[in-house]
Amino acid sequence: MLFRKEIEPRCAYCQHGTDIGEESVACLKKGVMDSGSHCGSFRYDPFKRVPPQQAEPDFSKLSDEDFSLE
Repeated sequence: MLFRKEIEPRCAYCQHGTDIGEESVACLKKGVMDSGSHCGSFRYDPFKRVPPQQAEPDFSKLSDEDFSLE
C-alpha cells in the first residue's frame, strides 16, 4: 500500500485548495481557509503533501574503533 488509509484532513493538501501564503489556502468550495483546517469537501491530493524531514544522524558519539573491522 502506497499511502495510509487514514490521512488527517488539512486544506494544505486538498485537491480543492491552492496555497496563497504560508498559512492560507484558496479553496474552490469555501474560499480563503487556514491551511490547517478542513471541511466536508476534503479530497486528498498526495502530490501536495510534503513529508516531514528526517533527523540528521549524530556521528559525533562514534569513534574510529566503531568503523573498523578488526
